[in-house]
Amino acid sequence: MSDTTEALPRWSVSDVHESFESRSFTDAMEQTGADTGRLNALFDEHDIRKCDARPVTEADGRAADAVIRAFNETGLRGDVMGAYVYATVSTDSFDETAQGLASELNVFESQRQPLLARLADWVSSFGVDDLAGVSSEVAEHRGPLSILALRAAHQMSETEEGLYAELGTTGSTAWQRLHSDVTSQLTEVVELPGGDEELPMAAIRGLANDADPAVRRAAYEAELRAWPRVAVACAAAMNAVKGEANTVNRRRGWDSPIDASLFANNIARATFDAMQAAVDAALPDLRRWMHAKARLHGRVGALPWYDLSAPLPFAPGSISWTDGLGIVRGAFSSYSPGLGSLVDRAVNEQWIDAGPRAGKQGGAFCMPFVDDRSLVFLNWSGSVDSAQVTAHELGHAYHNTQLAHRTILQRRMPMALAETASIFCETLVVEEGLQHLEGRDRLALLDVNLLGAVQIIVDIRSRLIFETEVFARRQRRTIGVSELNEMMLSAQADAYGDGLDQSTAHPYMWAVKPHYYGSHFYNWPYTYGFLFGLGLFAKYREDPQHFQQVYDDVLSRAGMNTAEELAAVFGFDVTHEAFWTASVDVLRAHIDQYAALAAEV
Repeated sequence: MSDTTEALPRWSVSDVHESFESRSFTDAMEQTGADTGRLNALFDEHDIRKCDARPVTEADGRAADAVIRAFNETGLRGDVMGAYVYATVSTDSFDETAQGLASELNVFESQRQPLLARLADWVSSFGVDDLAGVSSEVAEHRGPLSILALRAAHQMSETEEGLYAELGTTGSTAWQRLHSDVTSQLTEVVELPGGDEELPMAAIRGLANDADPAVRRAAYEAELRAWPRVAVACAAAMNAVKGEANTVNRRRGWDSPIDASLFANNIARATFDAMQAAVDAALPDLRRWMHAKARLHGRVGALPWYDLSAPLPFAPGSISWTDGLGIVRGAFSSYSPGLGSLVDRAVNEQWIDAGPRAGKQGGAFCMPFVDDRSLVFLNWSGSVDSAQVTAHELGHAYHNTQLAHRTILQRRMPMALAETASIFCETLVVEEGLQHLEGRDRLALLDVNLLGAVQIIVDIRSRLIFETEVFARRQRRTIGVSELNEMMLSAQADAYGDGLDQSTAHPYMWAVKPHYYGSHFYNWPYTYGFLFGLGLFAKYREDPQHFQQVYDDVLSRAGMNTAEELAAVFGFDVTHEAFWTASVDVLRAHIDQYAALAAEV
């Protein structure tokens, strides 16, 4: 197991408000409610809603300026409040005060959400270009408003959108909260070689990276004992969230849930299909890596689930938090001093909450906070993979520094484009290491890199298959625990194929992953971000100076342009399979290196 003696950092938000009981926080909560009321009144005053087409007037321009400016200002203050409260909710689900405050903020958000639908209808009625001629705010927000105007064709009536937003606080949002609470508080006894130990689920899952095969197997078995205890609650949440989405998608006129997801990510169907074709072609190669890894662990044939994330038997042992940060800092600094200094800033200003503990959610994320500052959430396990995750989340933090000067409407970034900087930063760490390593050390780093590829391409392919089937079946009826398990195992069999020992597949991954409950088809954008990031890194290698001149600006416009427009800045045509194949070929070269080095070992 990894070294747990080193104190891991926890984030601090006390400089914003000392506590939930402080006067500044109480005042800010009151202001959030008042802001929401004033914003609704302003939209009513200017009659911002669907209307008959007519020529725009100077009064329309003044109305647009007023409501867009107020929407951005209110949204910014609301987002800071939401992040402040969520900083406690995500790290301590036992805190009922934080849970209540989060619920109250969700109500305010539900009152602002329909205003975006009204703005979409209003802008669509006039046309963005015509409004831009009389409104400086529309001209400044031409990109995001053009995307928003297209959304008007897939909205319910104003009354229905308002009712849906209001019911969401007791609907999908509440079910998401239930899933988060029951899974963050789930513990299980792990039968470790040194003695039994009761651990929170996030820590148990972190043991998948342990160097000791007995520890990994014990953690896997503990998971399979634990998840059935909360499976009924998770299944209820899954059915509620996906059932609600089916109803709303149908009423909004979407042909399928995946079409709604593509639109939400500003990605054309041709781009998605081209990427998936390249993914299909890559699966046999990634299964080839799994077989090679199985041999290095002394197994014949397929790789067991509990060895998927295992370090190689001769890999360096667990790494300390300090050493892990050093790896990330060194790789970031190889790109630019500014990126490298971000690591120290995140540590010194207490942006990071690193360690797993009871009541803390699993996984990792980064959320913008105040100005260009972020909050970085990790479950550090002492593995090289943990260092990669740290690089990924700090990549998001760097992206947030480039977005800080943009307005809330300009920052409404789709998931696929939100992964650009994070994947690029992960790639920096891998490529920096590969430049200096040979033999077994190089093989160990390639192992971590290709594990990430399998997770983002193969495992996410299984999640896409699974979620597609969930939506289809949920159209007809609710789905029980055993059926969800069967669907997950079938999806894993399709994606992993003979690379995985299917007798060890994980039937409860639908309960493990929070993404299913907080959004829809959340996962395929990771594949987009990963393969796009590989293409970006190749472009960076070709001409580092030119790349750095345009990269930060592209990051800042990720909420203002389509995926195809942003890719074109670098000369990429992401609607063609050739682009995605070129990225997959980078992985194929790594797999060939891995197989050759494995044969030597």
